[in-house]
Amino acid sequence: MNWLTDIVRPKIQKTTPKEIADNLWVKCPSCNQMLFSKELKNSMYVCTSCGHHLRLYVDKRLKMLFDDEKYTEMNLPVMQDDPLKFKDSQRYTDRLKTYRKSTGSQDALKIAKGKIGGVDSVVAVMDFSFMGGSMGTAVGEGIVTAAEYAIKHKMPLVTVASSGGARMQEGILSLMQMARTVAAVNKLKESGLPYISIMADPTTGGVSASFAMLGDVNIAEKGCLIGFAGQRVIEQTIREKLPEGFQRAEYLKEHGMVDIVVDRQHMKQELVKVLSILMHK
Repeated sequence: MNWLTDIVRPKIQKTTPKEIADNLWVKCPSCNQMLFSKELKNSMYVCTSCGHHLRLYVDKRLKMLFDDEKYTEMNLPVMQDDPLKFKDSQRYTDRLKTYRKSTGSQDALKIAKGKIGGVDSVVAVMDFSFMGGSMGTAVGEGIVTAAEYAIKHKMPLVTVASSGGARMQEGILSLMQMARTVAAVNKLKESGLPYISIMADPTTGGVSASFAMLGDVNIAEKGCLIGFAGQRVIEQTIREKLPEGFQRAEYLKEHGMVDIVVDRQHMKQELVKVLSILMHK
């Protein structure tokens, strides 16, 4: 018998709220500081030691952005699960079942509507915990649906990207979503409605090369990774050492690709300010 796991741990779990009993402490991936889960939730999952922004669950992200944490979730369009009958170490359909069970989401995107600073808005948030937030046909169709709904109801569209890029299991069909999402965003802009793109860690690959970088205003969380190819690939290609901070939010702001870099605690405030100006409120 191990007295730590068999005796001490059960006693701690009995005296600790259920939501944090299994994960009482979280280690910061940047400074390795052990963070108390309850404090981390209060800080919106920003390390209280070094300021590193940990990845945020999609539901928490939605609550953070909408007024009074109130919103109405919209259903994702139903798409064919495995159009290419893809299989690597396991079948693609099995991977989808595993991630749907672990995340409770249908795919790597959630769409919701509600008020942000009193402005009726549509928000599409990517979920990195679902296959690395990869963009397949369901995600692409979801962005298109969100844009069409915004146009129909004359509402601004806000997207929050957190993705490794296109979904390899869907091959060329996933790459086609780059063009489809760009077309949807352009249609929104032609209607005279604002499109705000928020980038969280990481925003890479086909997502950064499509709708994520096309905002009327591009907002990035402090320190997040934004780019297309990985740093190692770029260094091996150009055979040069990349500058310090390359592909980080602050570097992209200095070079004109991002308009605003903001701490997560102030994200809602900045978003309200931008929407109120663009919607003439």
